[in-house]
Amino acid sequence: MEVLFPRTLEELKELFVTYPDGRIIAGGTDLLVQLRKHGNKPSALFSVEHLEQLQHVEEKETEIFIGAGVTHQQLWELPIIKNYFPVLHDAVAVLGSPPIRHSGTLGGNLCTASPAGDTLPPLYVLGAKIAISGKTGKRCVPIAEFIQGPGCTMLEQGEFVTGIQIPLPAPQAFSAYYKVGKRKALAIAIASLAVMLEVNPDETVKNIKLAWGSVGPTVMVLPEVEAFLKGKVLSDEILSQAGKMASLGVKPIDDIRASAEYRQCLTANLLLRICRD
Repeated sequence: MEVLFPRTLEELKELFVTYPDGRIIAGGTDLLVQLRKHGNKPSALFSVEHLEQLQHVEEKETEIFIGAGVTHQQLWELPIIKNYFPVLHDAVAVLGSPPIRHSGTLGGNLCTASPAGDTLPPLYVLGAKIAISGKTGKRCVPIAEFIQGPGCTMLEQGEFVTGIQIPLPAPQAFSAYYKVGKRKALAIAIASLAVMLEVNPDETVKNIKLAWGSVGPTVMVLPEVEAFLKGKVLSDEILSQAGKMASLGVKPIDDIRASAEYRQCLTANLLLRICRD
């Protein structure tokens, strides 16, 4: 297995022609584990660790563009992320360990497409779009279309993610990320919730976006729960009602970390955290 170092996106595209089964590696925090576990090694790895075209963050008039090669630690340190996207800032703060955050990238976490991926629920509520490039051209798709199942994305052979486009939220919008794991750090989510909320002057909900992680085959978005909360003043009672709806809408499984029943309880209880903040 060769390890190759493309210097430009065009070189990366050409490498996929020569090595159709090649895999991109950035931090390697997920890919190397997969290769060791399954043993199906590609003919080549394309290291993009130093490919500068994937490592910039750009503020535009109506959106922020984050290169796929930007690390979690870089995101956590950027004032622009903390100021505009607290929900994403919260998520990368509790992702893995310091070494993982310094190595792992936003694009890598996205393409792993794990239902427990910490950055995914925030990207859902933020309305992120995924910029894709390949030999056939470029395209940009909503994250809910990009992720098609556990470990499965819509990337076709020879395609790769170049970055994530996130629209700027309303100035007064509230956002947060809540996570439950077996430990306070170095833990995979048993369940998580990302929230994006706008309220009217009378404190009724103007807009709300909710996305749960680790309680279904992909990130779970429940429009019926959002519709129920819209126009209401948030309280423990209202959120408890919404939580009952949410617990019936998710599709958790039993695994080594928790039972499906416990995850359903967490799905409901995490909503109550909104009133605590």
